This record gives sequence, structure tokens and C-alpha cells, in this order.
Amino acid sequence: MVLGTFQTLLYIFISSSDLLIHHPLTELHYLLCLLIYRLSGCGLTEGSCKSLTSVLQTENSLRELEMNKNDLQISGVEQLCAGLKSSHGKLEILRLSGCGLTEGTCKFLTSVLQTENSLRELEMNNNDLQNSGVKQLCAGLKSSHCKLEILRLSGCGLNEESCKSLTSVLQTENSLRELKINNNDLQNSGVEQLCAGLKSSNCKLEILRLSGCGLNEESCKSLTSVLQTENSLRELKINNNDLQNSGVEQLCAGLKSSNCKLEILSLEEKYNITFQTLLYIFISSSDLLIHHPLTELHYLLYLIFYRLSGCGLTEESCKSLTSVLQTENSLRELEMNNNDLQNSGVEQLCAGLKSSHCKLEILRLSGCLVTEEGCSSLASALRSNPSHLEELDLTYNHPGESGVKLLSARLEDPHCRLDTLRYGTLVCAFCCIVFCVYRYLLWLACC
Repeated sequence: MVLGTFQTLLYIFISSSDLLIHHPLTELHYLLCLLIYRLSGCGLTEGSCKSLTSVLQTENSLRELEMNKNDLQISGVEQLCAGLKSSHGKLEILRLSGCGLTEGTCKFLTSVLQTENSLRELEMNNNDLQNSGVKQLCAGLKSSHCKLEILRLSGCGLNEESCKSLTSVLQTENSLRELKINNNDLQNSGVEQLCAGLKSSNCKLEILRLSGCGLNEESCKSLTSVLQTENSLRELKINNNDLQNSGVEQLCAGLKSSNCKLEILSLEEKYNITFQTLLYIFISSSDLLIHHPLTELHYLLYLIFYRLSGCGLTEESCKSLTSVLQTENSLRELEMNNNDLQNSGVEQLCAGLKSSHCKLEILRLSGCLVTEEGCSSLASALRSNPSHLEELDLTYNHPGESGVKLLSARLEDPHCRLDTLRYGTLVCAFCCIVFCVYRYLLWLACC
């Protein structure tokens, strides 16, 4: 948002951590013309909420209020909700992540959703809402007054019981388009319940994010059944789950379905970047391979990498995904960062990229042990099918000079749509190699 000079001054004024604590209420009324208040991490408390409530209860232009990482507590949110119920309230976006809230807060927010309101987005990540809090919120989501389209509840202590409540919402008339419940202990049983809601004719959900929810291949079976029936999903993110090749193979059966409209599928596993880089440099360093026994190095590398790999994908998964790309599909973005795909896996993916059915626009293969050979396969695929792929991420791999040269040639080709190519690492290579040698020597000492 671009602000004029006067608005910019007001924006800085309201972002001050001392503002709402030390300034008279009358001065706050100068802020009524602003559309967005961003007050994250400003040391605000329930007293600040009282002042903001007075703004909401007066004729104002406020559409977005962000108060993440402030110690508002239940009493503060209770006051805010009084303002949200006002006939003057036009607020559409409310963000309260990490505000020390509990299930008691949900009671007041539910009362807002059950009355005439303008809320379209509610974000409450990293609050201890628990299942009981979500159950209350869901009562509000079912209300005919509720127009909420985006609900984010990552890291809120939810489990399969919450999924049951959310499913009941999806199965009734509702306006939800995005549901983000990452980092909750949902398990396969919870996802199975959610999938029953996703299959409902009342469900219009387009974005579902389930990263770090303790899922495995069983969940893939449930999600596949959704993709194979009439559904509205466009984006599915299931990063940081133990899906394994068998899980991805099941998902691919769903991706091939004529009912599947999925455009974005994310299977990334996020590791500590520094350690990840160490592994890649270790496996691709020519000096290390010359001075150490190849079999011992490979044993060490695979041992560490498999221990870290959360999604556990290998070239076997690429085979399944290739079969999707070679059939009629709607995939536009594929993210497979930090999986042990190697050149053989990338070569299989490239067979799919060459297909006339493939419309993939974004491919992310960061940290997948790809070398010059894999880059050669990718360059060949871009020559065969140059019309769709726009972004290719190969960071934390070892493409070598020849690999970079081959792919850069595609960037310069006027017939090729590729306009973004990422490669390279962000840490000192020498430090990485030293650390890797140290780890290797430790391993030898333990043998």
C-alpha cells in the first residue's frame, strides 16, 4: 500500500510502541482515515484495545487490523469484539497471532461472527485455543451472518477433535476458501474427517495447508479420495509430513483424475539450511571424492540425509509425478525441496516436463542433490516444451559451470518462457567442507 505524506506520518505514529499507551484518546481519532493498522510486536495490552475499540465504534475507514505478538489476553480481545459489532465497523481482516489467547477468546469472536459483520479473514496462529476454542469458533462459522473466507489456526493445539468441528462447517453452507491449520497434531484420523467435509457439495475450499501435522501415507489415501471426487481445491500444502514414496504415489492417482483442479502441490521438507548445504557440498565436492573412499562417503551421506528427510521422497516419487504430468492435469506449481531426488529422479520428472499435457509454471527442487547431469535433463526438457515453465529453483544443489551454462541458455532463448532461474548457496563453502570432513571423521571413529 502506497501512502501519501500525511498518511505516512499517521502510519508511523500508530506503529509507535508508546502511542496507544501514552497519547490521549482524542488524538487517536486523527487515525480514522487510515485503511490499515499494522501494530505487530508493539508492546500493546488490553488498554490499547480499549482505545482501538473507540475507533471501531466511530465512523472510520479501517479495513485491516494486524496486532500479532502483543499481550492482548482475553480481556483485550473482548473489548475489540465490542468494536467489531458496531454498525460503524467495516473491518475485513483481523490478525491476532501470538497474542497469548486461549479458548476463552473464541467465545467473543464467535459472537462477532454470529452478528452482522464484515470480517473476511481471521488469523489466530500460535495461540492456545485447543479443541474447545475451535468448536466455539465453528458455531460462528455456521452462522448466516458469517462471511469469513480465510481462517488461519496454525500451532493452536488442535487435534482430530478440531477436525470434526471444522468438518461440520464444511458440510454446511459456508464461505470458507482458505483453511490453514499447520503444526497441529491432527494425525491421519483428523485428516480423514476433514476429507469428509471436503467432499461435501457445500464445501468451496480452494486452499488447504496441513504442514507439520503428523501425517503419513494414510492421509494421502484420504486426500486422494477428495481429488477423485468433485472438489474445489486449487492449492494443497502438506510439507513436513512423513508421506514417503507410497504416499506420493497415491496422491498422483488423485492428480490424474478429471475432477482434480489442483494447481499448487507443495511437498517440501524444511531443514536447517546450513546443515543442508553441508550435505550437498559434501556429496558434490570432487576433492572429497578423490581423497576418501567413495562407498564410505556415500554411506555417511545417505545415512544423515535419510534421517533428516521428513517427506522421504526419492526418484520413485518422481516416477509417480511424471505419470501425472504426462496426462491431462492442472498443476501449475510443484515444490519438492529438500528431498533425495538426485539426477535420476530429475531425469524422470523431465520426461513429464516434455509432455504436451504439462503446463507447469513453477518448479522448486532446492536441495535435491542435483548436479550437472540433472541440469542437462532440465535444459533438454525446456527445449522440448518451452512454453510454460517460468520459474526454476535449484538452490542448494551443485549444477556446476556447465549446468548453469545450459540453463542460462534457456533464459536467453526468446522462445522459452523461463524468466527466473535460482541456483547457488548462501554460506561459505570452505566452512561447509571443513564441517563435513569433521562429521565424516567422527563417523569413522565410531565404526
